[in-house]
Amino acid sequence: MEPDTGRATSAVELVRKWDALAILQLIEFRGETTLVVSRENLRRVCEFLFSDPQLHFTFLSDITPVDRFPLEPRFEINYQLLSLERKERLRIQVKLPGNDPLIHSLTPLWPTANWHEREAFDLFGIRFDGHPELTRILMPDDWEGHPLRKDYPTEGYR
Repeated sequence: MEPDTGRATSAVELVRKWDALAILQLIEFRGETTLVVSRENLRRVCEFLFSDPQLHFTFLSDITPVDRFPLEPRFEINYQLLSLERKERLRIQVKLPGNDPLIHSLTPLWPTANWHEREAFDLFGIRFDGHPELTRILMPDDWEGHPLRKDYPTEGYR
């Protein structure tokens, strides 16, 4: 799908018109638009993107966590959104501190977030407040730690 930068710009303008302070940073790179928002505003912004009839971002295709260790904020979460009606993609990014990797669950808005959030919890240790069943999805229940963190020992804990 070819990105439509004109529509992406109008999506940004609509969000800014709705709440001028909602976007902390706007990143435009290689035809992709990323809105950096605070974790406190994540759910509000996503509800707006989902429900506004001019935007209608009804499809969450992926949630991608990134461990930026040793930098702070340590984690960033990237939400890949798609508006099928507008044929438009948008990325929402939230940065989380290493000592408190907690963010609101988006499962009530997009049910597919359930599995993506469980994967981020299992492999990175990021907790999702309000998730219906935040349990391991890939690693055994008795596994110690979160293996995709950059400070996780390559041989595992001993």
